[in-house]
Amino acid sequence: MDPVTLDDLDRQLLHALQLDGRAPFSQIAGVLGVADRTVARRYARLSALGAVRVLGFPHGRRTGHAEWFVRLRCLPDAARAVGAALARRPDTSWVTLLSGGSEISCLVRTTERSGDGPVLLERLTRTPRVVSVGAQRVLRDFSDHECGWRARASALTGEQAAALRPSYGGAVPWDGLTELDRRLLPALAVDGRTSCASLAQAVGWSESVVRRRLTELRRTRALLFSVEADPRLFGYTTECMMWLTVSPGRVPEVAEALSGDVEIAFVAATTGQANVVAYVVCRDVDALYDYLTGRVGALPGVQRLESVPVTGYAKRMAVPRE
Repeated sequence: MDPVTLDDLDRQLLHALQLDGRAPFSQIAGVLGVADRTVARRYARLSALGAVRVLGFPHGRRTGHAEWFVRLRCLPDAARAVGAALARRPDTSWVTLLSGGSEISCLVRTTERSGDGPVLLERLTRTPRVVSVGAQRVLRDFSDHECGWRARASALTGEQAAALRPSYGGAVPWDGLTELDRRLLPALAVDGRTSCASLAQAVGWSESVVRRRLTELRRTRALLFSVEADPRLFGYTTECMMWLTVSPGRVPEVAEALSGDVEIAFVAATTGQANVVAYVVCRDVDALYDYLTGRVGALPGVQRLESVPVTGYAKRMAVPRE
């Protein structure tokens, strides 16, 4: 990828897209006070360079899916091959290489009725170069999906953010996934800004039906959007996964406290002894040390902390790395 430097307008654009991944460029431009073509050109450049993508993904609890964190240890020379194989699966996201390549973590989505856990665990345990495998079910996601990672969503004023934030009124009953949804969601996972015309052609439904269903998916909060961008573009160079063992009664308090920190990109309560899992992004190693010892270690109820450095990705949200 060519070198990329974000200026203030780029950062405002990415913040706007985090608020509404399908916001028309004309709307964003009007709020930012620039020409439509300027915003469209900025996004096209960042997208073409592979620096930024807008991805759509289902809200697990709303769509009847269970999410599991799978963590496996393998021989270092096997990590990339195992990670690539996991990345090709449609039920995985955030396939992350850890500890210099000796570990892999990923998020696996299963249907609620498959209550025995991820089917792929059985296959992994039979892989000779995989040393150990564990899985923790996500019980409650405490992340702010509208905001995402806060360092990426701090460029707009409160007034600008309010003008761009979509409003769907109160909660709407969810009627379950349809056959159309099952075709739409994979396409939106590749590019959340795919036009309704292109989506209609891909799924074999009329454009008007696709447009209405997208609106319904968003109104029911079944479909969410996120901006995928390398933290290094924002000056953050150090990432790690964090597993916390927290007193059960303190789990909500700890998870909610962490969810408001700029260093946290994701935090959830899970099953297992380490019952809070978080993804941490810091400016450098010194900032990570200060955060783990000064902030996380001081939270009441935290009994044990394990942090593991992220050294690469085979896949982020839904699309394998090239």
